[in-house]
Amino acid sequence: MSNKLFITKPIQELLNEAADNKHGLKKALSVTNLTTLGIGAIIGAGIFVLTGQAAAQYAGPAIVLSFIISGLACAFAGLCYAEFASMIPIAGSAYTYAYTTLGEFMAWIIGWDLILEYLFAASTVSVGWSGYIVSFLRDFGINLPMEYCYATGTDLIKYDLGWVQKTPELVKHLLSTGINPEALPQADAIINLPAMFIIAAITTLLVIGIKESAGFNNVMVITKVGVIIIFVIIGFFFVKNANWHPFIPKNTGEWGHFGFSGILRAAGVIFFAYIGFDAVSTAAQEAKNPQKHMPIGILGSLTVSTILYILVAIVLTGIVAYPELLVPDPVAVGVNAMGQKLFWLRPVVKIAAIAGLSSVILVMLLGQPRIFYSMAKDGLLPPTFSRVHPRFKTPWLSTIVTGVVAMIFGGILPISILGELVSIGTLLAFAIVCVSIIILRKSRPDLDRPFRTPWVPVIPILGAGFCLLQMISLPGDTWLRLIVWMAIGLSIYFTYGIKKSKLQKRFNAPNKE
Repeated sequence: MSNKLFITKPIQELLNEAADNKHGLKKALSVTNLTTLGIGAIIGAGIFVLTGQAAAQYAGPAIVLSFIISGLACAFAGLCYAEFASMIPIAGSAYTYAYTTLGEFMAWIIGWDLILEYLFAASTVSVGWSGYIVSFLRDFGINLPMEYCYATGTDLIKYDLGWVQKTPELVKHLLSTGINPEALPQADAIINLPAMFIIAAITTLLVIGIKESAGFNNVMVITKVGVIIIFVIIGFFFVKNANWHPFIPKNTGEWGHFGFSGILRAAGVIFFAYIGFDAVSTAAQEAKNPQKHMPIGILGSLTVSTILYILVAIVLTGIVAYPELLVPDPVAVGVNAMGQKLFWLRPVVKIAAIAGLSSVILVMLLGQPRIFYSMAKDGLLPPTFSRVHPRFKTPWLSTIVTGVVAMIFGGILPISILGELVSIGTLLAFAIVCVSIIILRKSRPDLDRPFRTPWVPVIPILGAGFCLLQMISLPGDTWLRLIVWMAIGLSIYFTYGIKKSKLQKRFNAPNKE
């Protein structure tokens, strides 16, 4: 039984699949498309939210160092992904890499785990997109019904300029100012329709074609990167050197709150701002020249994103004193601090945030169907998931299924639960890819590697170590949800996948003779 579980898929078979232009996916992505896909996936809620919150709570102006540490950790995993993506240009990403190195059982685990990253990430970001679009429309006097803009069951209260989520902290604040919360209008949210709308719209775009989707993503990436650069350039003229002192605030007496330990904790928090570069590898089968362009796309998007993160962190903590950045929209706070003359920049920043989140949703919804596509091609999922549209050459049925499920989760679940599931799923995927590089270097040293991860096994060990360390720091509830999710996945594998697996059927064939 153990031999059956850890049977590996021949790499030559994967390369033959990649070369199938007639029945496979359309090869339409250039190196520019791949790089912007990575930037589109990485730069989103992280740069518009996490920068300020991590600075205010953990690291102060030294959040810049946290971004460098976190960027290095992602670079280790990115180098491992780059080797695999150039060597095995298949749509399955980490699932396919595990199939060739660790065996079918581990491939199923990573494939099931990747659903947590891509599908749940799309749902998570759609909730953030909903918040920004509601705020943007409110600036122009368009007020959407709040009951249809939050997760199902969310308690809402009308306070100050509009409806907001009712939290214990808000109730305490109201009482301290002499306001009775019970006297204010209140309501229960029914469903988050804006979140569902954006997923439906992008799912439709992805069904129509990968080239059209990449074109839309390019526009979104240019928009948000352009606005970020404008903010950085203008912001430098409003920096107050006093806000950078002390650069590393003294520790408060609690581990992780300022001092060196605060820099490390902040690095752990903002690590998730880098999630998404691996989605580039899911589009490997649709790249025009994957052997040459995949490493550039992965590492190039990581480099550009890291530089932008660092620049925003430097400027933001220079414009605004770090204790004042514990807000949902720290970049908007930075714009406000520049004065009324630059008030025009505030809606522009919101547009950039909306564009940024839109491109993240697109890349996540692009990645998940291609994982399903690869698993179905191997027989581990029903063949429906591997159907390619005869005209558009996209995995249209799996794209629609992914979109519908993401819509449901985005409409009813709060962002906190979704975000934790995304984090632990992604870290597990990164760790397995890093370990797989070491195994394949030992088991198949003869393979052609257009790009080679340097300093093996040091780089893969550092990559896996950083990821496991981050996983250990996550809450116990998150681990419990991961265990339950994996239990569901294993039940599907042992009742369907192992019986329908094409590789298993070939493995068992000689025994029947």
